Amino acid sequence: MSDRKRPAGRRGKGAALFLAGLVLGAVGMWFMPPDRTPPAQPELQPEPTAPAVAVEEPAAPPAVVPIVPAPEPVPAPDPVPPPDPSVPPLLTERPLLPVPERGPDPDGSLPPAPDSSLGIDIPVAGVQFSDLSDTFSDTRSEGRSHEAIDIMAPTGTPVLAVDDGQLVKLFNSKPGGLTVYHFDPTGRHVYYYAHLDKYAPGLVEGQSVKRGDLIGYVGYTGNANPQAPHLHFAVMVLGPEKKWWQGTALNPYEHFRRY
Repeated sequence: MSDRKRPAGRRGKGAALFLAGLVLGAVGMWFMPPDRTPPAQPELQPEPTAPAVAVEEPAAPPAVVPIVPAPEPVPAPDPVPPPDPSVPPLLTERPLLPVPERGPDPDGSLPPAPDSSLGIDIPVAGVQFSDLSDTFSDTRSEGRSHEAIDIMAPTGTPVLAVDDGQLVKLFNSKPGGLTVYHFDPTGRHVYYYAHLDKYAPGLVEGQSVKRGDLIGYVGYTGNANPQAPHLHFAVMVLGPEKKWWQGTALNPYEHFRRY
């Protein structure tokens, strides 16, 4: 096998053609026109709408409230204490004295006409005016004036209404025990009965009564001495407010009918 060498002139021509191709390719790429495709436009978003704002109507001006002066405070009555199991109950089972009939005197004559402005009856059955003592001005504990009359009688003796009128309050107080407040027919006076052993059967507040009606029985409830049962009886002139617990005291001794 002979070693024939390729002529030098053919090899140089091939290399020159290769280099010329590379140059033309580069020049073509340099002068190629740019892409004229328009760029994609961004999608337009609708502008957000502001939320509707509720328009509040102006509030009506506040009503003018007249200034009313505060009412005068009313003193609370004594609270009714709960029953004390160590204290025996009232002697409600003991026999009660009968209510005497009111009528002419044994000699047939009628009671005399009232010799006082009120002319009220003595509220304890069977008690005569001569049996009474005027205790209105007596002093009590802490320098208090009695401003009432104590009518001594056995426990269970009937207590009678001294006048016509209305029972406005039945009250159990610490000092007075079982009590009754009784307005006279004019509404100007209040009669006060205290230390009752018990009320008459069926007695209620607001009840109308007649002179001589049974309202309770003598006892010693409240701060009374059990060894000295009695009726504490008072009369007061009411003020314009008609407060059943408040008034100007009158001496009952001077207003009882005397027979």
